[in-house]
This record gives sequence, structure tokens and C-alpha cells, in this order.
Amino acid sequence: MITKIMLYAMSVASRGFKNTKTDIPTKQLRYISCYGNGILPPCKFLNKSRNSNYFFCGKCGCGDKPNTWLIKEPGEYCKLDYPTLSCPLKMPGFTNYDPNFYDTDDGDRKKAIERLPPEIVQLVQITVNSNPANEEMFDKINKIIENT
Repeated sequence: MITKIMLYAMSVASRGFKNTKTDIPTKQLRYISCYGNGILPPCKFLNKSRNSNYFFCGKCGCGDKPNTWLIKEPGEYCKLDYPTLSCPLKMPGFTNYDPNFYDTDDGDRKKAIERLPPEIVQLVQITVNSNPANEEMFDKINKIIENT
């Protein structure tokens, strides 16, 4: 339980005051690790939310909450946006990715994702959500903090 709390705290801290997001190639790889790509199936722990049309990880134990939904509407911060994010299966794209760890639950999928050429990963249509109004507000807050 302490480990989960620490991993969550690291993710939140990586977001920072400016809602920092991971880069597009990392988010594309995370997306494939969770949702598959049409050829590779989705992770067997991917669960549909009972409260929305979104999905969440059923393996990490965080549950079905707005801040645990993996992908949301454009402009909304989602779980796959966090710069620091761990996966219980240590899949490609995640901070704790370990090429030597193969979980019995999803080892073959992981190997297939690792072998994907970058051109295939780049085909995933995903954006790193941004909201100009929020970014302006965070810039103002950071200036206030710097001046105090």
C-alpha cells in the first residue's frame, strides 16, 4: 500500500504546477500498452468505467475514478498524460518499464509491443492535451511564487 501511495505521489509531483504532460511518442506507446492497436489486443486488465465511457487499469488497484481514467476528452488531463507513470506490468512507455520483466499475465503482448517498429507506434492518433487558459493561469501562479 505504501508503494502505491509513493508511486501516485511521484506521478502527481511530475505534473507540477504547470500541468506538465509526457511527450507524444511516450503517450502513443502507453496507449498501445493499454489499448492495443487493432492488431495487438488490449491489456486484459483494461476495464470500462461504470461511471463514464472511459477506461481504467484494473491491475494497479486505483479503481474507477476521474483521475484514473487512462484517456479523456481533448483538453482534459488524463492518466496517460503524467510524465512519471508506473504500470503494474512494467510495460513499454511507462516510467518503470523493465525489458527483463515478463509477467505471466501479459508477457507475450509485452514482447510484441517491444518489437513494434517506431513507424507503427507513430500511427496512433493521440494528442498531448493542452488548455491555453489553464497554461496561462499556471504561468501567472508560477510568477507569483517566484516573486514571493
